[in-house]
Amino acid sequence: MIIIMLGAPGTGKGTVGSLLAQKLNIPHISSGEIFRSYIERDDEIGKQAKAYVSEGKLVPDEVTIKILEKRLNEPDTQNGCILDGYPRTEGQAESLDRLLKEQNRKVKVAVNLSLSDDEIVDRIIKRRTCQNPDCREIYNLDFKKPNVENICDKCGSQLMVREDDKEETIRKRLENYHNISENLIDFYKNKDILYTVKLNNESNKVSSDIAKEIEEYLKK
Repeated sequence: MIIIMLGAPGTGKGTVGSLLAQKLNIPHISSGEIFRSYIERDDEIGKQAKAYVSEGKLVPDEVTIKILEKRLNEPDTQNGCILDGYPRTEGQAESLDRLLKEQNRKVKVAVNLSLSDDEIVDRIIKRRTCQNPDCREIYNLDFKKPNVENICDKCGSQLMVREDDKEETIRKRLENYHNISENLIDFYKNKDILYTVKLNNESNKVSSDIAKEIEEYLKK
């Protein structure tokens, strides 16, 4: 079962994807984690990725698909996985389909977490992140407050506002997302495998509720 997580920055697709992976007992694979993993291994593909990442450039599609192919051939993906952060473009989605076809697999569903830009900005500027690099737990001042103000519940480290959690940066990231990734929604809609979850900041729904909703949808 291959599941794609779609959604703009701040929709919570990483958290929902991780929770859903636990429920389905399949790995949650984020593009950033894949790159870091192979860069740390320092093999040939890792060195190619590092050359781009170290200069702040996007890793080209041909390198990304090679890394993804290696990851999808690892034993823990035998029963499927959740892909978060890939594909980012229609071209990448087509490359992924070709790769999965070679492996006699296909995407079962693309989950789109939909939230308005203004609500995303409101949500992200209230986000706080644990500054401990080994923890990085994320909180929100509205719906996931730490037990002690500005202190991480898990490790006791200070919480911080990341540079990319400031409004000007968020607006730019959203603009880039709409320019680059929105065609993916139509791509998967046309394949009749898109499932959209409409979110809003007034709802009492938390990430675990959304993960449960998607799990129930998959059973149908």
